[in-house]
Amino acid sequence: MDKKGIVRKVFPGSNSAFGFFSFYDQIIGPDAVRIFMIKGGPGVGKSTLMKKIGEEMLSRGYDLEYHYCSSDPQSLDGLVVPGLRIAIMDGTAPHIVDPRHPGAVDEIIHLGNFWDEAGIRKNKTSIIRITSEIGRLFQNAYRHLSTTKSYLEAMESYYSLDGILNKRSLDFLGLELLEEILTGKTAAGGGPGKIRRLFASAITPEGPINYLDSLVNHLISIYIIHGDYRTGKRKIIESIMDGALMRGFYVEAYHCALDPDKVDHIIIPELGAAVFNSLEPHYFTGGESWREIDTAEFIASFPKDLQAEHSDFTVRYRSSLKEAISFLTRAKAAHDELEEYYIPNMNFAEIDRVCRDTLERIFEYTR
Repeated sequence: MDKKGIVRKVFPGSNSAFGFFSFYDQIIGPDAVRIFMIKGGPGVGKSTLMKKIGEEMLSRGYDLEYHYCSSDPQSLDGLVVPGLRIAIMDGTAPHIVDPRHPGAVDEIIHLGNFWDEAGIRKNKTSIIRITSEIGRLFQNAYRHLSTTKSYLEAMESYYSLDGILNKRSLDFLGLELLEEILTGKTAAGGGPGKIRRLFASAITPEGPINYLDSLVNHLISIYIIHGDYRTGKRKIIESIMDGALMRGFYVEAYHCALDPDKVDHIIIPELGAAVFNSLEPHYFTGGESWREIDTAEFIASFPKDLQAEHSDFTVRYRSSLKEAISFLTRAKAAHDELEEYYIPNMNFAEIDRVCRDTLERIFEYTR
């Protein structure tokens, strides 16, 4: 292959109001040819191994999915080669993954085989202390995210008041988009619809991050719905998602990082169609051919006293989110400190050999 492959970027897990929320079972489907699960401690080279394999596969023209870590957005938790139905994933806490079909599909790569255990044991007390501190910091982050969700729900409640939201016009908009995207269309396979659930955004130590721009390649019908929380956008998106599934389509659903019970974005690959929810903290706007809709046109102005209340909750929401991120940042710094006890005790030459061997194994599937 001469052409370099294309990368899609997603998050398989989220720091949410409910704690760490995982869609790791969605990284690759049940039709996987091979799944490599990497085990080992912090700083042993799991993400680096995946990145090296990814760079080589990209250079050979294979499209990839990079699954990033929500607690360290510079690190990979997973790598998928869709064209080969092969995945490599981090199988350590908090996203512990065990083989479903050992030997037949799944295999474990244990990088702990290449560390100096005696050297690591010398730092046992510090390792235990820092690991405990990381857990404490994450728990505080999740407490703040739970509070953030409460303030968000308070902000949303104002749109339920009589006369604020023109629900009838929103329903008409939903029907219009449903007809425009799906009328007269059914999936080619004729079977039941399927759904894959992931995150396109995450609340990270670096703040909210989204990779929506990496998901629009090859799409021809892109709809972006702008507007505040609880202004009917998710209802529209979920009705289109349900309609696509009933027509037998495969749908990618991207959930809200703060509240994973809610779907923010959908893509219907067979139709080249996507509907994105653009709002804080993942604003999104696009090309000239994309259709952009703003639900603000269906909203009446708040009375002054309600405006002040809504603004106050908005300030509290942003402040609570900022506090949560500060704890995630401290947890990341502690994790970096923990890695320093492992890195000097790793035989990275052996890990490079494992990387080369794994690449050769993957190339066997291309033949």
